[in-house]
Amino acid sequence: MKNKHNKKRNTALVYEALVKEMTAAILRDDHATKNKIADIVKKHFAFDSILKKDLECYHSITESFGSDEETCKKIINEVKIQKRLIDPSGIFKAQTELIKDINTEVDSNIFNNFVPNYKALATIDQMFSLKTSPRERIMLENKIVSFMTETPEAEEATDVDSVVVSKFVQKFNQKYNEDLLEEQKELLNQFILSFTDNSLALKSFLNNEIGRLKEALSKSFNTKEISEDKAMTEKTEQVITKLEGFSTMDVNEEVLLTVLKTQKLVKEIYSDGADN
Repeated sequence: MKNKHNKKRNTALVYEALVKEMTAAILRDDHATKNKIADIVKKHFAFDSILKKDLECYHSITESFGSDEETCKKIINEVKIQKRLIDPSGIFKAQTELIKDINTEVDSNIFNNFVPNYKALATIDQMFSLKTSPRERIMLENKIVSFMTETPEAEEATDVDSVVVSKFVQKFNQKYNEDLLEEQKELLNQFILSFTDNSLALKSFLNNEIGRLKEALSKSFNTKEISEDKAMTEKTEQVITKLEGFSTMDVNEEVLLTVLKTQKLVKEIYSDGADN
């Protein structure tokens, strides 16, 4: 008999539902809800926490979509080993605390949020279940391999995420009345996702992007447009200094907007042929 799937006990589904709710809160300028969800994620999915380890088991599979069949089977075997090393009672207790915080601090309707890869995550959860029979487990593993080797599922998730980012970009454009560059869209995308991983990915992206911008601005001193304009030279120096100061700051709106504006400045400098 097939086990009934309980989405509230599916760590990855709950995590994805929180991400969607966080994104919706950002889009409607609901800072209170955004901060509450951020606090919940930081509390329950902190580095080395039991739910973080459990989540990584799901992600090891979902982030390997598009791999060949042999690789997928190896990944599943390794993930099953990792999953067995996590105390089931500890997971259940941590999930209970997470569910309680969501119900009391935010809204129980979060559990009903649309998650694009719901079917895959539910199947993985069934495979992990201790109540699943050996025969059923093998069938579920085959189904997961099928998910992993097919590209449509991954593309569907990307399309949904693209809609979310597009809405955020549209809102930003309305506020600042200008179209965004691809690098600006990528920065905003990282910003949206940063609330779910303590900004680790965003900080990594920003370090690389700020380094790129500083290098581009430094080279711009050799351009005629900058070198022959004292005011532009001073302004460029000020921007570089400001970017250097961000290495010791937390990522906030000031940092975000400054980097966005600098991305546009660098694009304009070199698009105008100033590097000739």
